[in-house]
Amino acid sequence: MHRMSSLVVLVVAAAVASGLPQYGPPPRYISTSPPAYGPPPVSHKEEPGKPYNYAYAVKDDYHGVDFGANEESDGALVQGAYNVVLPDGRKQTVTYTADHYKGFEANVAYEGEAQYPAYAPPAPYAPPYEQPPSYGPEGREEVPEGREEVSEATAEE
Repeated sequence: MHRMSSLVVLVVAAAVASGLPQYGPPPRYISTSPPAYGPPPVSHKEEPGKPYNYAYAVKDDYHGVDFGANEESDGALVQGAYNVVLPDGRKQTVTYTADHYKGFEANVAYEGEAQYPAYAPPAPYAPPYEQPPSYGPEGREEVPEGREEVSEATAEE
């Protein structure tokens, strides 16, 4: 019996010891060799601007969409404009220039008069109509010909 209890105590002690935190050196870091290529060459050469131009326009009367833009550059100075029809009916046109000396300069112009719809109060709320069921009340049966219907009042008498 003494051997058995010693064995149980030994097994319990081993289980408790294995659950305790283990202290020791951290795992080794295995370094790899540096890459065989170097950093990309650094170039501080300033590239001159490239000339370009573009333009587009969208006009869809069915959906009420009307806007467009155009821009051109000679490599140093950028000039352009864009326009859009606003929800209030006015046409907004922005013309601009930009360069490395003056920065961005815009001129905003509006054509037309703002129009707003007249106010109308919302329609009053009315809950949806629910049609009553087309069948009769539950529990009623058709009485065959020649028999009388017995009501609860006559059945109690």
